[in-house]
Amino acid sequence: MLSHKFLEALEYEGAVSLTSWGEMTDPHVTGTWISRLYVTEDERVLAPAIGMYMLENDIALNDKVLMLIGVREVEGHNGYHGIGFKLTSKATLISTGKEFDMMKEKYPTLRKVLVLTPIDLEQLL
Repeated sequence: MLSHKFLEALEYEGAVSLTSWGEMTDPHVTGTWISRLYVTEDERVLAPAIGMYMLENDIALNDKVLMLIGVREVEGHNGYHGIGFKLTSKATLISTGKEFDMMKEKYPTLRKVLVLTPIDLEQLL
C-alpha cells in the first residue's frame, strides 16, 4: 500500500498535518514532523502523541484520520520539484506494548502513540 515514493519522502524533514473529525464537529487539524514518524514492517505509521487530545476525542467517534505530507527533495509527477501525499487511515491510540515502549524511549514526553493503519494513499504532486 505505501509506495516507494511515499517512503522516500519520509526520509526528509517536513511538516505532517493530521486531520480528524467527530460525528458532528468541524475538522480538527494537528501536526507533527516527518522525522517523528515510524513505519512498521506491516506498513502502519506510528507517531508520538504528546498532546493530541482533540484528535483522541474525535477518533473515539470516527476513527478515520487524513495525514498530509509534502517535501521538496523528492520529484513528483511530471518532473515536479516536490511531492505530496494524502494518507487516509484508520487511527487508534495505544499506551502499552512493544511499539509504545519503543516510541516512549525515543520521545519520553509522549503520553500515547498514534497508530495509523493505511486505507488509501494518494500522491498529490
